[in-house]
Amino acid sequence: MVDAWATLQQVTDITGVSVTGQQLAQAQAAIEVFSNRIYPDQDRMRTRDLYWLGRAVAYQAAWLAGQFGLETRLDATQIQQDQVSTTLQGDGLVLAPMAARALKRVSWMRSRTVHIRSAVEGAGPMVGDALSDGSDERMVWTPYGGDA
Repeated sequence: MVDAWATLQQVTDITGVSVTGQQLAQAQAAIEVFSNRIYPDQDRMRTRDLYWLGRAVAYQAAWLAGQFGLETRLDATQIQQDQVSTTLQGDGLVLAPMAARALKRVSWMRSRTVHIRSAVEGAGPMVGDALSDGSDERMVWTPYGGDA
């Protein structure tokens, strides 16, 4: 039994490809590298993330079944042979395209937007334009004490 986020049967159900236990273990190892998470930490992961990690392992295992020499490939972005050339993106030689798409759906792999509150937003419940004369009644007024 291989400790992986997908089972042999799930790989077959999802991809239609039968794989060996060794191929599943290799796929799991590859997805652990690309996801920056390991199988023993699955108890601390969300169900949704485990779902997408399982999909990534299944797609990677099916893709591995059709690859040769995967562990000895060079890191390349362009390959030329017999007047035919191809340009690969990123990890195209070692990561299955569908596995890469599944990994993009894992919560820690998605891009995040950080909203930094402005001084006006941090001042309290302000609605409208702070510089507008129409919002004067909503602004807290305190007299200026001066330097004295």
